[in-house]
Amino acid sequence: MTIRGPRWLFRAGAAIAAAGSVAAYLAVVRPRLLRAGATAEEANGPYPGGGLIPDGVRSGTMAVTIDAPRSRVWPWLVQMGTDRGGWYSWDRLDNFGHPSTRTIHPGWQDIAVGDHLAGTPDGSQWWEVAALDPERFLGLRMSLDLRGRPFDPAGRRPRYFTDSLWGFQLRDAAGGGTRVIVSGYWTLRPTWLQPVVGILLLEPAHWVMQTRQFSNLKHRAESAGA
Repeated sequence: MTIRGPRWLFRAGAAIAAAGSVAAYLAVVRPRLLRAGATAEEANGPYPGGGLIPDGVRSGTMAVTIDAPRSRVWPWLVQMGTDRGGWYSWDRLDNFGHPSTRTIHPGWQDIAVGDHLAGTPDGSQWWEVAALDPERFLGLRMSLDLRGRPFDPAGRRPRYFTDSLWGFQLRDAAGGGTRVIVSGYWTLRPTWLQPVVGILLLEPAHWVMQTRQFSNLKHRAESAGA
């Protein structure tokens, strides 16, 4: 006769521990990721660009205060792009190893709705400028089928796709500074996959990349003033 009690208890304990870890992440860690640096009003109040993504779900909201006016923060945002200034985040992960610029380039300052900011060195994927209110709001949209191929969001959608808006809202802060509030909207088909991908992959990855971008933007904009 084989005694299975200890092994069964170990497996049960491991399952309970795993369930507890998941519950703790959802209840404690995830809410902090989704609202890193943002106030309740910034996270729950209206945010531009909601009408650009049909059936879009509001994503997390992150924010930072930069001790520089909007006029000094905005130029760094409009020159983003893999083929331009980079993304000011972890360059090895999102800029293919090329360092993001540390200077303002006058030739990269004029952008318009419909322009493409390259997301890959060969330009096969891009962020489209979907909304533009100088020194107040920049909305970047990426529309891909699940093979990673861009599609025209004004036309017929593929059967399976992801369509998202990455927004940068600039508000005046006390002392002449700028409040940068990043949020957006996202939809994914098939719909059942959206919460799975969002919770397990995109939300923690976005937190890692966005906090790094905030840090570098803050340093660049404030150093330019000094």
